[in-house]
Amino acid sequence: MTAAIKDAVHVVDAATVMGLLPARPRLLAVGEPTHGEDVLLELRNDLFRQLVEQEGYRTIAIESDCMMGLVVDDYVTSGTGVLDDVMERGFSHGFGASAANRELVRWMRAYNDGRPASERLRFAGFDGPLEITGAASPRQALTALHTYLAAGVDAGLLPCTAETLERLLGTDDRWTDPAAMMDPSRSAGQTPEAKELRLLADDLVALLDAQTPQLIAASSREDWHRARLYGRTATGLLRYHFWMADTSPSRMARLLGVRDSMMAANLLAIAERGPALVNAHNGHLQRDKSTMRMGGLPVEWWSAGAIVSARLGEEYAFLATALGTIRHQGVDAPPPDTVEGSLYALPQQRCLVDTRRLAAAFADATPAPRVSPWYGYSPLDPAHLAGIDGLLFVKDTRRS
Repeated sequence: MTAAIKDAVHVVDAATVMGLLPARPRLLAVGEPTHGEDVLLELRNDLFRQLVEQEGYRTIAIESDCMMGLVVDDYVTSGTGVLDDVMERGFSHGFGASAANRELVRWMRAYNDGRPASERLRFAGFDGPLEITGAASPRQALTALHTYLAAGVDAGLLPCTAETLERLLGTDDRWTDPAAMMDPSRSAGQTPEAKELRLLADDLVALLDAQTPQLIAASSREDWHRARLYGRTATGLLRYHFWMADTSPSRMARLLGVRDSMMAANLLAIAERGPALVNAHNGHLQRDKSTMRMGGLPVEWWSAGAIVSARLGEEYAFLATALGTIRHQGVDAPPPDTVEGSLYALPQQRCLVDTRRLAAAFADATPAPRVSPWYGYSPLDPAHLAGIDGLLFVKDTRRS
C-alpha cells in the first residue's frame, strides 16, 4: 500500500498537472477544503504563475463577488485605483484581508505593466453578490445593464425607463434585510414589484442579446461582456430573492442551487474568453452532487463544477485539495486509515497525487471517511476520488 501510494505522488508544478490531464483544459479548477488558510492560496499563486508562463493561461477566477471583482480587474489591467482600496472594495467574504490574495493582485498588476492588452492577465470573481446572511440588492447590476442599453439602442426598444426601475427597486435595505434568511416573510423577493422586475430584467437581457452587433459596434466587446455579466447577475439575484421568500421544504435546496448555477454561468462566460484557473471551495468545484443536512433534513443540489463539467467535458479539470492538519482550529493529524492519513505519512509538505493510481492503491482497502472536529473544514470524501483529476495535498497549515 505505502509503495503504491508513493508511486502516485509527484511534485506540484504546472507541467506535472498537465501530464495528468488528457488535454489542456479551458477551465482548470483548484479547490480548497477550507477558507482563510494562506498556505493554500500561496500554492495557488505559485501554480497560476507557472500556468501563465508555461501554458498561456491569462485569467484567474476566484470564489468572490463577480461585481466587486470588476474593481480588481480594472486595477490589474490598467492600474485604476490604489491597492489598499482595491483589496477592500474588490473582494467579498473577507477575502481581501488575505496576504496571499494581496500578493496575487500585486503580482498580476506588475506582470501587466507595459504589456499590450492582448497579453494582459485578467481577474474575475465568479460568485454572485451573496453572503451567508443574504443577498445584495439587484440595483447595481440592473441599473448598469439598463444604462448600457440606453446608450446603445433606440429608446423605443427599451422595456422600461430608468425611473421605472428605481420605483420598483425601492430602497436597498428591503432587499438586504439579514432576517430574511431565517424568515421568508421578511424577503422582498415575491412582492409585486419584484415579480415585475424579473420580467423587465428578462426583457433587458433578451434585448442585449438581440442587439449584440449594434452594441459591440457602438461600445466595445469588453463593454458588451460586462453588460452580459450585469444581466446574469441581475436575473440571478432576482431569482435568488424569489426563493428567499419561499416557504416550501425545498427553499434551501433552491437557494444553494441558484447560487451554484450563477457561479456556473459566470465560469462558462469566462471560459469563452480563454483558459482560466479557477479557485474556490472543493464543494463548489466537485463533479459529484453536493449534499448537506439542515434542520435535520438532507439537502441536495448540483455544484458549479458539476454543471460546468457536464457542459465542457474534458475542457474542465478539477484538482481537489486535501489537508493534513489545521492545528489552530483543532484539526490534528488524520487517522491512518483515511486518504489524508495515508498521505500524511509521507515526508512531503505538499505534493500532487495521481488520483487514478491512488484509487488503485486503495482497491483492496477502502479508506475511511475523515471526520472533522471543526465545521469550517471539509475532509475529502473518498467516494469522490473518481471525479477528481488530481489531488493536491498540503501536510500542515500555519497560522497566517
